[in-house]
Amino acid sequence: MIALRLVRLIEKHSEELSRGLMQRLTRRKDLDGLERIPPEELLLRVHEVYRNLGDWLLERSVADVAGRYAEIGARRARQGVPLSTVLAAMSEVKDRLWQFLKAEQVADTPLEIYGELELLERVDRFFDLAVFHAARGYELALREHAA
Repeated sequence: MIALRLVRLIEKHSEELSRGLMQRLTRRKDLDGLERIPPEELLLRVHEVYRNLGDWLLERSVADVAGRYAEIGARRARQGVPLSTVLAAMSEVKDRLWQFLKAEQVADTPLEIYGELELLERVDRFFDLAVFHAARGYELALREHAA
């Protein structure tokens, strides 16, 4: 049983989460090449994760995540964004979500606590898959470009 209340809360606040993350990303001076991604594209990708989190966690397969994030990784490679920046930005997306979840956690019963733990595990697994496949897509795009 996943904590659907928290998923819906994240989706409801997806715009606020996305804008807050954009502010965090633009303040980081160590993210070389981030400016090569049009801001509206970056906002759309981030918002896509938060707005559709329930879908990503409950409905989408590993192949769906792999395909989507390999595509994003390849696009970032073609845009000339360093892989370290891509991975750091994805980490920031996850971190912003964790901060939000910590602030909103109000589990009262053991069943609610279990549901929240399950949600956290699924979120972690989703981001691990997304990062792996983004890096893989990035590397494949570089190899294709070199060939």
